[in-house]
Amino acid sequence: MKAQSPFSLEWHGFVNPHYYTDSRSVVGGREDMMLFYPKPILRDSLGNDINDGWQANMLAITARLGLRVKGPDMLGAKTSAYIEGDFTGSTNASINNLRLRHAYIDLRWEHHRLLAGQYWYPMVVHEIMPMTNPLNMGSPFHCYARQPQVRYEYNLGILEAVAAASWQLDNMSQGLLNGAPASSTLFARHSLVPELNLQLRWNSDMLFLGAAVNIKTIQPQVQSAATAMQPSTAKHTSLTWSLFGRLNIFERCDSKPLLTIKAQTLLNNSLYEGCSLGGYLMLADSTFQDWHFNTVWVDIERTRGHWRPGLFLGYAKNLDYGNTDFAHCFGRGHDLEYLWRIQPRLTYKTLTGLDFTAEAEYTHAGYKEPVGNLRLSLSIVYSF
Repeated sequence: MKAQSPFSLEWHGFVNPHYYTDSRSVVGGREDMMLFYPKPILRDSLGNDINDGWQANMLAITARLGLRVKGPDMLGAKTSAYIEGDFTGSTNASINNLRLRHAYIDLRWEHHRLLAGQYWYPMVVHEIMPMTNPLNMGSPFHCYARQPQVRYEYNLGILEAVAAASWQLDNMSQGLLNGAPASSTLFARHSLVPELNLQLRWNSDMLFLGAAVNIKTIQPQVQSAATAMQPSTAKHTSLTWSLFGRLNIFERCDSKPLLTIKAQTLLNNSLYEGCSLGGYLMLADSTFQDWHFNTVWVDIERTRGHWRPGLFLGYAKNLDYGNTDFAHCFGRGHDLEYLWRIQPRLTYKTLTGLDFTAEAEYTHAGYKEPVGNLRLSLSIVYSF
């Protein structure tokens, strides 16, 4: 008789066709399905703004398939592994190709958890992730990325501490590669220092509160080919702070919340790799200086019943707007004084795996000449 395997496999995923239309051209990724903010005014010889005008698209690249593996207890821990992919590709050039989202080993003891592999970027607090409809999930106000990492969690009931060391792959730093501006993992790899993150959390059924600090070190100038240049090996370190929380509102003795309110504020020094705002300047003397964004957002959603309305609000302020004293600028949003978004949505859930969502997303960008973009979107999710 064949011995029964101590491992169990569980497949899941969804198919998600998504239609969206924009009132002007936008800064984004993956056919602009991931929207950051509208492009600035760009006039032709007749004075017309060539970035103004409606356009529409439909994609199904977020179709997802995941595999969870549960195994026997090892080293006194409950063990599992998880692999997940979709078809958004790792870059715009590889859109529609299979992309690795998550791939990690998970070991859990009574008060400890060790996770190793590709998982959410540590500044993505998945417990408070906005439940907006498009691919950006609140970005650039909320981070949205994944990184290879080692993550340790210590849990004492409602008190938790999280420490993570992460590296780069799909979401890369910017700098000078062989003397030319480029995005590459080499800037982080040559620093020899992983990105470090520490979080303290207080977690109950009703209230979840936390604070995080993130430290990123890169070497902004790297030489990977024989050139006449001798780039500096100087390192640059950026520090980001965050406060976050979630409030579940219950109705009498119900075990599931009726309403969920999530919020976060960031003092963002350089979270370009996390699909957020901010970056750094390379000055004429080859020294470096962060430019900062202060960001705040809130997401409100009804979490029970067939009809589930929601609302996302985000605001970001460039604390170093107008600084032009630099040789190179790396990051996202340097030409913005501010950015805000209002994004209502309405989802109808059949509660049997089929969901329909309609959403309006207005993003206002504070360039020297401010502009706004209205995105209207419809999507269907078939989960299994």
